[in-house]
Amino acid sequence: MMRRPALLALLLSLVLAQGAPAFDLPWRKPRPAPEPPPRPVVSIVVSDDMTAGASVPGVIAARIEVALGFQTLGRVTARNVDIGDTVGKGQVLATLNPEDLRGEVRAAQAAVDAARVELRTVQATADRTRALARRNVASAAQLEQVERALAAARAAEQQAESELIRARDAEGFAEMRAPFDGVISAVFANAGAVVSAGEPVVRLSAQDGIEAVIDLPDIALSRIRHGDPYEVWSETEPDRLLPATVSQIEPVADAVTRTRRIHLALPEDADLRLGALVRARPGSAATARLVLPQAAILDRNGAPHVWVVDRTGNDARVALRGIAVQGPARGGRVTVESGLDEGEEVVIRGIHSLTEGQSVGPGVTP
Repeated sequence: MMRRPALLALLLSLVLAQGAPAFDLPWRKPRPAPEPPPRPVVSIVVSDDMTAGASVPGVIAARIEVALGFQTLGRVTARNVDIGDTVGKGQVLATLNPEDLRGEVRAAQAAVDAARVELRTVQATADRTRALARRNVASAAQLEQVERALAAARAAEQQAESELIRARDAEGFAEMRAPFDGVISAVFANAGAVVSAGEPVVRLSAQDGIEAVIDLPDIALSRIRHGDPYEVWSETEPDRLLPATVSQIEPVADAVTRTRRIHLALPEDADLRLGALVRARPGSAATARLVLPQAAILDRNGAPHVWVVDRTGNDARVALRGIAVQGPARGGRVTVESGLDEGEEVVIRGIHSLTEGQSVGPGVTP
């Protein structure tokens, strides 16, 4: 009986000598598990990558342009204008060889004369046959045959007259006239060339309105809407800024560059020449739009959220924040409409393994 207290005293001395209990006693409260070390996170600092300092090249074009061609086949005998010439409405721009067209008119007139002679002959035959039929000399079959021939002759005459009208109209197409005041912006055919009906010969651009056109990729298009303000300036006069607004975004991308064309409407008093090289950038009044990778968006209860890193001193923790996005993702990127400010740090990888208020380590560049 004396050995049991001695054994317990020996075990207690061994535990105290090691400085920590090797096991939990029933009356001892469990110790909390140590907090795991902060994990590094792959994050980015959000910013508007289309700032006021960034600009893209463009060119000045007319709002209204039309490619003019002849309405009939022929050989170009004269082209009275060249690139850059200013023309007025009704001015003759080019002509076709009129002899070919006059020959078609003469041939059509001859066909009309022949059809009229044939009609008179058949009409006389029909009159005689009707008279014989009234005296029961001609049979009903002969009368029906003559009536059919008369109807065919009348139709042939009408067809010949229609061909004559078409030939006379084509003779008037030998002259190409300007449909409105403008400037010749392109030439596609020279004198002596044979052109088909509708083939472009010159391009006429109206002078009552000009615009700047730029080409942008789909990623940049996610931040552009109709009516957004822009600033346009000529490369020869960088200090002279012209206000512009987005008037059209072409829906089809270029097959080679995979970019889409943006049309920027300029004020009526803009005096830039057609074809001039310009640069354009979003106006200072444009709302900054932040862009995030689609992988950074976490769906909670049907609403988009992101993990925002708050670094205060040496401590860094994540907080889940709801945001509003603008339209669907394009090119793996999402445009943020509200909920984030420029300069905030957002986690873009491993978003499903984080918890609210979790301590994180330094940010890692993706």
